[in-house]
Amino acid sequence: MASPSEKLAQSLEQLQKLQNEKGIAVVRANDLSRTHKERLIANGFLREVIKGWYISTRPDEQKGDTTSWYISFWYFVSVYLNARFGKDWCLSPEQSLLLHSRNRTVPKQLLVRSPKAQNNVVELLHGTSFYDLKVTIPPQTQREEIEGNQVYSLASGLVFCSAGFFSGCPTDARICLSMIKNPSELLSMLLNGGHTIIAGRLAGAFRNIGNNRFADEIVSTMKSAGYDVRENDPFKEKNSFDFGNRETSPYATRIRLMWNNMRETVIKNFPDAPGLPADKKQFLEKMEEKYISDAYHSLSIEGYQVSPELVELVRSGKWNPNAREFDNRQKDAMAARGYWQAFQKVKESIREVLNGENPGAVADKDHGAWYRELFAPAVTAGIIKVSDLAGYRNSQVYIKGATHVPPNAAAVRDAMPVLFELLQEEPEPAVRTVMGHFVFVYIHPYMDGNGRIGRFLMNVMLASGGYPWTVIPVEKRDDYLSVLEKASVNQEIEDFAKFIARLVAEVQ
Repeated sequence: MASPSEKLAQSLEQLQKLQNEKGIAVVRANDLSRTHKERLIANGFLREVIKGWYISTRPDEQKGDTTSWYISFWYFVSVYLNARFGKDWCLSPEQSLLLHSRNRTVPKQLLVRSPKAQNNVVELLHGTSFYDLKVTIPPQTQREEIEGNQVYSLASGLVFCSAGFFSGCPTDARICLSMIKNPSELLSMLLNGGHTIIAGRLAGAFRNIGNNRFADEIVSTMKSAGYDVRENDPFKEKNSFDFGNRETSPYATRIRLMWNNMRETVIKNFPDAPGLPADKKQFLEKMEEKYISDAYHSLSIEGYQVSPELVELVRSGKWNPNAREFDNRQKDAMAARGYWQAFQKVKESIREVLNGENPGAVADKDHGAWYRELFAPAVTAGIIKVSDLAGYRNSQVYIKGATHVPPNAAAVRDAMPVLFELLQEEPEPAVRTVMGHFVFVYIHPYMDGNGRIGRFLMNVMLASGGYPWTVIPVEKRDDYLSVLEKASVNQEIEDFAKFIARLVAEVQ
């Protein structure tokens, strides 16, 4: 007779077959036998979302932990809605545009359109829900698919979204406008539908981002067809960012736009820079005194994945999620050693900055070394693979408890050079400090260690203005994560700037 461990291993093998390439499993009632489902639920590997629908979870998750759900959300949406409606559904134009702009924040309520819908709210996990609206959807020529989700095409989304989208989500709206390569894709819908008000709104929106040619073409074409178009800017504020033709990536555009929109707020809420210290040796000695209290655990986690190694560990009877004390002590020891080694590298970087080197260029050159030193002891001890030191991540990463979803792995290669270019160009130390840290953790370029590297980056930028080494205390961890989440999701940087400014003021 099979042992309990062998039985659980068999159930995990079945769950593994249902995973997608990211290690996420969405399970329907008939995908697994009742025995397998009950066994996986009992051991924390499966959780019911709605009746007959489940997602894979981590067995070490605590009650109320949102991570598995936020990791699974968009994949669950695609599988569930495709099963329910086939291809006869799409997300709202506004949510479609958010996805086009690469904003994958999990919404509280997802608006879904389908002629097969029932005008019904479907309650999901952690206060999220669907609202399925029975309504016609655009033809296939005006729809696309993003990660399995049916969405309005970029052009049709801009035509059919509400006016409030431009004022409510200005960063996302401007990114979408900048992605339009030719106004003809908009004009065909505007002309066929006689959408004069929408044409005026889009003309005003394009003029807001500095694309006068598109604005003029929309107005003149509509007027030549006999329509009276009155241009109207739907944004609340004028735009000072020069979109130009530099970026093809929406991720890179987003980073530049956030930086441009947030920098004045940071300057208003941060103390003036003291200037580079006259006594560099004393500055570095004071920095050395702070290193122990500055260590934080990583803020990011990788989505839980059923691996062949886990299956074999369970089968052998050696898997016990409650008996990891020795492993954790070993990991803590390696993390402490790695932090010290990385700190020494950061100290070398700060020495270069104090000697007048461009802080953005120094960080660009050295941040890979900080990361390698941070995890080198864990590689030596066999806790992580040598390949983990290769550099930026090659798969998706998630932040525990956060609705903000960092860019995908390919986007990291677009976004990181922009970050360091902005750091090199930025004249204000306060902006380099706050925006450098925020944008780094927003991108989350590594599988682990993003919080620690982000705080190293913050302190290098602080040093560039003569500010002292500043520790973010663990007692304020919840506040710290909350203001970072607010900046990431709501594009509001003021609270994060004030948070760092208060800590800096306490040290000075």
